[in-house]
Amino acid sequence: MEPLSYNSMDTKTQDSLIISTARDVLAIEAEQILLQKEKIGETFANVVKAILDCKGKLIISGMGKSGIIGKKIAATLSSYSIQSFYLHPAEAYHGDLGMVGEKDLILLISNSGETDEILKLIPFFQHNKNTVISMTGNVLSSLAVNSDYTLDIGINKEACPLQLAPTASTTVALAIGDAIAVSTMKIKGVKEELFAQFHPGGSLGRKLLQKVKDQMVKGENIPFVSPNTNAIDTIHAISDGRQGMVVVTDKSKKLFGIVTDGDIRRSTLVEEENFINLTASQFMTKNPVTVRADVRLLDAEQKMDDLSIHQLVVVDESNKVLGILPYRTSIKSLNK
Repeated sequence: MEPLSYNSMDTKTQDSLIISTARDVLAIEAEQILLQKEKIGETFANVVKAILDCKGKLIISGMGKSGIIGKKIAATLSSYSIQSFYLHPAEAYHGDLGMVGEKDLILLISNSGETDEILKLIPFFQHNKNTVISMTGNVLSSLAVNSDYTLDIGINKEACPLQLAPTASTTVALAIGDAIAVSTMKIKGVKEELFAQFHPGGSLGRKLLQKVKDQMVKGENIPFVSPNTNAIDTIHAISDGRQGMVVVTDKSKKLFGIVTDGDIRRSTLVEEENFINLTASQFMTKNPVTVRADVRLLDAEQKMDDLSIHQLVVVDESNKVLGILPYRTSIKSLNK
């Protein structure tokens, strides 16, 4: 009896099949990654040291899906200031080998270890005296035999039910690539600042490279009131300013305090009917937390996180108000 086709299944059966298949894939791939732990040893350490000692570039090559994994590994290593790029094996064979220098280190990825486009490149690397690292699922393959270092990424089961499409094998290759990248990063001592230099457009780069002055609200966008401003006008100023607060200053913009939505609520509860007769100086927060304009955005947002506040008043050395730094993104989301 032939199994039911997808279209002949009811919705509940369809959902059950999809969910169970997805869970099986994750279980198989997780199992195959964990099997690699026992293979991490002296050869892996030597590979990492070879990358750290490399006087040239790390050039990564692979065909098909192995090539896609190679691109990702090269990109990750580049983020950690390891000069690395992906070289397509077919393009390399037709002229791009001119990009390979004598001091470059080569990483070749092939699950079978018999990929023709990869094997054709080996004579050039040997003649060029390049050190060759291979990542392969067959340690007896032609690729492994002709490599200086071989990382065994062999698996015993693909997630593909036909055991044809590279699934668990590419996941394992990616995981080993990440292990190489993170290991080099740790030994190299890469810090946040260096990582951020290569990610200036991302959240981390923004926080580490930018200063408070780059993100603060300034000029006419700062809501100001004087100490003698009455309660109603102060509330209007908070509403019009759309910062959840107003800054209380004198005519020279010297900081006296701030009034927040919270100050208004607390004062109305305490003063009740008399609140309308108060001035800003009577219910403002005195000596609010401040920050200088040249402080790193990361440090300023860390300060707001630590104190559970939503704004910082930006002042100069004479306590003159230069701007307001609103709380935008928690530093806990740096890696997004």
